Amino acid sequence: MKSITNSLAHNKTELLLTECQSSLLENNLEQDNLTLPILKESEKHLLIEWNQTQTDYPQQVCIHQLFEAQVEKTPDAVALIFNNQHFTYKDLNSRANQLAQHLQSLGVGTETLVGICIERSLEMVVALLAILKAGGAYVPLDPGYPQERLAFMLSDTQVSVLLTQKELVTKLPTHIAFVICLDADWNTIAENKKENLSTSITADNLAYVMYTSGSTGTPKGVSVIHRGVVRLVKETNYAHLTDEEIILQLAPISFDASTFEIWGCLLNGGQLVIYPPNTPSLEELGQIIQQYQVTTLWLTAGLFHLIVDEKIDALKSLRQLLAGGDVLSVPHVQKFLQTVENCQLINGYGPTENTTFTCYHTITAPLQADVSIPIGRPIANTQVYILDQNLQPVSIGEAGELYIGGDGLARGYLNRPDLTAEKFIDHSFDSDSATRLYKTGDLARYLSDGRIEFLGRIDNQVKIRGFRIELGEIEREIAQHLDVRENVVLARQDEIGEKQLTAYIVPQYNSSYTHNKLRLFLQQRLPNYMVPSAFVMLESLPLTANGKVDRHKLPAPSRERPQLEQAYIAPQNDLERLLAGILSELLKIDRVGIDDNFFDLGATSILILQVAVRVQQELGIELSAVKLFQYSTISSLANYLHSNQNSQPSSNKLQNRAQRQQAARTRRRNHQQGV
Repeated sequence: MKSITNSLAHNKTELLLTECQSSLLENNLEQDNLTLPILKESEKHLLIEWNQTQTDYPQQVCIHQLFEAQVEKTPDAVALIFNNQHFTYKDLNSRANQLAQHLQSLGVGTETLVGICIERSLEMVVALLAILKAGGAYVPLDPGYPQERLAFMLSDTQVSVLLTQKELVTKLPTHIAFVICLDADWNTIAENKKENLSTSITADNLAYVMYTSGSTGTPKGVSVIHRGVVRLVKETNYAHLTDEEIILQLAPISFDASTFEIWGCLLNGGQLVIYPPNTPSLEELGQIIQQYQVTTLWLTAGLFHLIVDEKIDALKSLRQLLAGGDVLSVPHVQKFLQTVENCQLINGYGPTENTTFTCYHTITAPLQADVSIPIGRPIANTQVYILDQNLQPVSIGEAGELYIGGDGLARGYLNRPDLTAEKFIDHSFDSDSATRLYKTGDLARYLSDGRIEFLGRIDNQVKIRGFRIELGEIEREIAQHLDVRENVVLARQDEIGEKQLTAYIVPQYNSSYTHNKLRLFLQQRLPNYMVPSAFVMLESLPLTANGKVDRHKLPAPSRERPQLEQAYIAPQNDLERLLAGILSELLKIDRVGIDDNFFDLGATSILILQVAVRVQQELGIELSAVKLFQYSTISSLANYLHSNQNSQPSSNKLQNRAQRQQAARTRRRNHQQGV
């Protein structure tokens, strides 16, 4: 159902999208030499009216200053909850002050970049707040990133101090920073004073530098100022943020959704529930939402779709659910609206360069199957313009590129003045010559009522599980492999509408290339969400008449088991056959060997959640997604299930499931043969 309705919505805008993509791409290089035009009176009226988003918010105040004001108001209110621990606002403030004093003693001051490589925990929030209190700006370093990527980020930022945990030190690459392990070194840190510090920083100073994928093949650091964060969470219009909210902190701090979760809660006096540092199973996620009575939740589009399919009851206690990072599926939104009452569903859109959210759409009315979910209107203190290739405003219903203005704009890209000048341009719609617009590369159009509809990209940038990815960065890394002659990477939609990265490889002549060698190579250089799920070997890449790669002619990945180092070993018993059947169905491959690693077969974190849900449904047992990362082959998972007395499925369940799988395979085979 989903793929059909998405196709209808896609076809509705395909011609408009293709024409606009072509036009904007052809003129993209010329824009640097253009000046913004003078608007007609009618255009001024239209654009000004739809961009009247100003609110009276504390635009001259820093993040930590607003937090300190909240501490004065509610010192004994609970600020953080993690497992069975909690900090009051006073506790959190005191600990952050002690760490901030320690940081200042090490030379941290105004706009000093401080690295933070810490799992989700109470200490993580203490560290973020302390860095800001000391006058510095934090640089999130995901512990799950490969060392090569972390090494680049540490080199690019030249951080002099790095906050981490003892167990993570050995995972870090070689660097020059002074390391503080918050767990091992806390006794020393706690000798510092608990009083608030005095600094001279302002709302125009840096709050953090967050890295996103780069089109040139290297990540780029987005430099976000205090005002951008304050504008996101104070006196805003897209969500209800007060001291009554209980917000779940689920996103990695390297992902800018965490900016909304953490500061949207703590600068408004709410309770922040920190999810344990592992990949959540749907069962565990639902339990935490219920246990702590979470009222506000942010989910990526992919996770939202999966929960709606498999565990929608877990969302029924929420008051507001924000979802985004990619296009929302109409059928899933419909199901949510029909099932979950008294909860606002908000479609949130925005690039990291505009501090998390730019537009929002609160979804309430019944939806037609052949429409897409709008991204809505600009949030408070944000302006949005849809312009053509000459930087002229387009008419209602006409496609153009989305440009963003307002107080959420980042300062630019760290150490990249060329890229900053290219993407952050003068804003001549504003009388203030110092204001700028950010050119997003996103195609959009106005609907008749002023809402905005997202149409796609003018380049090869995609969103995977909420993360923005430049396909060119993956292609560049693949090209470094000695056995690869040519390559192209696409984001293809699977049967349920989720995006999966597929790499098309032309090997070097007489090379010993295998997909598994390339996958292992990329896992050492790219984050997991950037490693393709599928690889297709070709003799040559299809070309257009102009000699460019014809992406429309690249074939879909086959259902054949990929090339792996180990030989295929068939399942040996009912449990292994059952597990192999589940993996085969979800991975869309014809067979799975008992020693095949799930991730070598193309499994993603979302798919692992699906596997856990399917095993629980079929066998009536409890299975955490964490166990699937620990036991990531059928043989090891089956051994774990056998050894765990509470997880042993009955032989009847195994036989019944095997019979259903065999019947399903027979139906698919008959369908393919036209029987």
